Amino acid sequence: MTEPARPLAELIVLPSAVAPAAATAAEQKRAFLRMMSHELRTPLNSILGFSEILAGELYGPLGAPQYKEYAEIVRDSGLKLLELINQLLELARLEGGLNELEPRREPVACAVEDVVEQLRAESRVAFHPPKRPIAALADPRALRSALCNLVGNALAATSEDRQVRISARAGRARVEIEVCDAGAAVHPDDLPRLLRPFEKPEAGEAGAGRGTLSLALPTAALLCQAMGGDLTLSSPSAGGLVATVRLPAA
Repeated sequence: MTEPARPLAELIVLPSAVAPAAATAAEQKRAFLRMMSHELRTPLNSILGFSEILAGELYGPLGAPQYKEYAEIVRDSGLKLLELINQLLELARLEGGLNELEPRREPVACAVEDVVEQLRAESRVAFHPPKRPIAALADPRALRSALCNLVGNALAATSEDRQVRISARAGRARVEIEVCDAGAAVHPDDLPRLLRPFEKPEAGEAGAGRGTLSLALPTAALLCQAMGGDLTLSSPSAGGLVATVRLPAA
């Protein structure tokens, strides 16, 4: 029987002769995350910057065409690594209760449109806004981060010739936002795995073709919880994954 995965925040071990008070431990974790964020991003910024210069041949031709191709591969790999680092740090902050949120009235359509524009995915996303504007009681940055994780995950699972669908509606006390991809179906028994870090359906299981391990869904779920809401997943038998965000209505 495998041991259940421990929260990422519990794996951050700091040397100390005496067990610190809760406030001190939280501050130590904040300092650790700030240091890790700086130490990981600084060399990565150099990799991204110089690979961009090489790929764009800013100072002249590189010679063999393979050099340009390799520089582009280095740049794209660096961007994926940066995304993973950001997700890891976000997940650690959330699991450690270190995110300071400021909920306010946030129009849902504006948040969705900002995320789609940020991901440069206007042609691949079909957004169906409600007939009347609705707003959630949410932290603006956390809401956009959760949506960015969900939409990015959906785009990765959806082929270039199909679209990700986003819809929103308001209930009496809740706002619901649905992000639907056009990827492979996921067996109901495998859905809980997608919300746990570093887990995915195994080879041969339904939904196993959804790419590499991702922290997008667990991070989005924790962000929703931090804002007083939740995230649920479902998968129609015809295929695709539906991520439903529920947040307090403003």
